[in-house]
Amino acid sequence: MERNAAIKTIVYFIVILTLVVGASTISFQIQGGKDESLPKSRNLVMAQEMTVRQFGQANELSPPQLKEIFTLTATADLEKKLAEYGTSEQVSSLVTRKLALAAEHASKNWVKIPLKFALWLVFLSSVFIFLRERKLSSVHRKWLLFLAVAIFGIVLGADPSPMGTVKDAIHLYGTAKVIFPPRMVALSVFLVIVLLANKYICAWGCQAGTLQELIFRINSSENQKSGLGRQFKLPFVVTNTFRVLFFCLFVLIVFVWGTDIIAPIDPFKIFKPASLGLVGGIFVGLLLLLSLFVYRPWCHLFCPFGLVGWLLEKFSHVKINVQYETCIACQKCAAACPSTVMGAILRRDRKTIPDCFACYTCRDICPTGSINFSTHKRSLPPKDLFTEK
Repeated sequence: MERNAAIKTIVYFIVILTLVVGASTISFQIQGGKDESLPKSRNLVMAQEMTVRQFGQANELSPPQLKEIFTLTATADLEKKLAEYGTSEQVSSLVTRKLALAAEHASKNWVKIPLKFALWLVFLSSVFIFLRERKLSSVHRKWLLFLAVAIFGIVLGADPSPMGTVKDAIHLYGTAKVIFPPRMVALSVFLVIVLLANKYICAWGCQAGTLQELIFRINSSENQKSGLGRQFKLPFVVTNTFRVLFFCLFVLIVFVWGTDIIAPIDPFKIFKPASLGLVGGIFVGLLLLLSLFVYRPWCHLFCPFGLVGWLLEKFSHVKINVQYETCIACQKCAAACPSTVMGAILRRDRKTIPDCFACYTCRDICPTGSINFSTHKRSLPPKDLFTEK
């Protein structure tokens, strides 16, 4: 029986990866994916006595680009001297910033992005109602996760994503000293969702997050037994320490060397496989393999949005709450929770509450219905509730 469960898990894992990679490749080719990388820095040819037109010719910049960079209002403005726009360093900085913003704008699919946010709104709202109205079976959960992966990953692609709004914003500012306003709007939307209901966007909307969770769930049966190996929970002090250190390293390298160390190993690139190199392919493959045994390893160990969201979810309006009046302290919720967060919420014996991905497993397993989404402040358990448990 155990052997059959293990074989079944392996088959599901292979099928999911094959489907995601194959379908994403086809989808990306059909849609004609754009290059989303920042323009490479280049040494500009300039002299203070140059005109704007001469500067453009020397650096292969078209008149429309020059108009955008220097805010030209008439053709005659092309004959203005570069000295009118500041020193060589100031002109170089101006050109770098404007070209970076132009490249960011050109790289985006302005039809797909609003469509994706609209579908996020519909899908997340539907899932929220579904979770509140009924318990979620293992099969239903897996289908919802697969649907999220298919819609927001395979069909609508790697960009935008919650992680990208943080990572790319830091990278763009660190290399070009500019902020891309549409990205800040997207980040604000994601953070508002966190403020409303924990990491709800990560739980049910993030394409890489739902893929990791789907893989984790196929290795877990209705009775919480894993089919292949043993699933285990990493201590939050370990995962969060690593995530903070990784985030600091990422920011440091961006600002010092202008290099995005996440880009080569970005798990979202599985939805545009052609952009995954050898190193990235190996890393993402191992990450998804690890997802069979550890709940959302990227989210807990690496994701910049995961870290920002964890800080902000302390102020979430709707959160998992325990009604201790009916709680029988069986602790089935803590055992069923894929991470260590429910144990911390239930017992309140730690000052730091780990990430809550609002998966609602705790509520589904509770025999007395003592767990739910609530806007009330979390209360402390009775002093002797867990003393004999």
